[in-house]
Amino acid sequence: MTTPHPVHGPDEFCVEGQRVYQRALNDGQVALRDAGTAPCLLDMGLLRPTAEDPERLEPVTPSIALQRLLRASDERIADERRRGQRMADAFEPLVRAGVRPAGTGTPMLRTLRSKEQTNQAITEAMDEARTEALTIQPYRPHLTRRPEVHEAAVERDQAFLDRGARIRALYQHTVRHIAYTRDRYEQLTGDVEARTLDEITDRLIIVDRTVAFIPASADRSLSLEVRHPALIAYFVTVFDRLWRLATPMYPQTVQRQSPDGITPRQRAIAALLVEGHTDSDIADRLGMNVRTARVHIAKLAATLGSESRAQLGYLIGQSGILDREG
Repeated sequence: MTTPHPVHGPDEFCVEGQRVYQRALNDGQVALRDAGTAPCLLDMGLLRPTAEDPERLEPVTPSIALQRLLRASDERIADERRRGQRMADAFEPLVRAGVRPAGTGTPMLRTLRSKEQTNQAITEAMDEARTEALTIQPYRPHLTRRPEVHEAAVERDQAFLDRGARIRALYQHTVRHIAYTRDRYEQLTGDVEARTLDEITDRLIIVDRTVAFIPASADRSLSLEVRHPALIAYFVTVFDRLWRLATPMYPQTVQRQSPDGITPRQRAIAALLVEGHTDSDIADRLGMNVRTARVHIAKLAATLGSESRAQLGYLIGQSGILDREG
């Protein structure tokens, strides 16, 4: 009883097909009836009738056959890509429009596809606002802030304050030592206040409690403009709770040492160390570069008398420094 030929795709090579094709390559030809067990060879163009006898089949050179199959595969892939692009083009207006609140022409969610587009959207929201701006601005040591960007932001915020609005800003403690942050709050006049924490959330800007901006990618090249009331209320709650825990930017009291010689900064690092975070994680969460984080870790280890990373975690737990209020 003849075993039926298995069904397979146009770019797959079944075992029987390999056997018959190898035989044709070895012998130069194969009888048409002998190739009946592997009809895929004709479909794939690996065998073709000879010029002298249509009942005999000769093999196509493997290199030529391979190129032909690869070309067919590339064409199928290109067809799928064109199909995918057509689908994307059809859905793009719907994605761009987002979900719109009933009775309005404003999307609840809108993707901003560049930093320039994000800055423009924030500027437009600030120009229309009249009440307040709540911001969380994590410091990224590896990102260079261009002077012209800083100047434009100060000008935009001062115009906002001049209309009688207020600004509340949250940063990590490390920005107290950053020149452009000090310059910013020396230049701004009006109802503006900045506070700091060891750790904050990712960037968040809430304008008039009606629109918010959050990152949509790690490098901030993409952002989301959010107008959904429930999400806005959630963001405001998060901000308010962090604000109550934060320390006013000035006077600078964050680095005051406690009687045991441990600074609040080192206590924050200690808390992250016992949770198992790496040096780079700690630096990112506290808004400092890795070198600075390691200096603080070394000072903490020296204070506690630790000789290794593993011992440091044990000594932090035994010291009770995390049980004391920083």
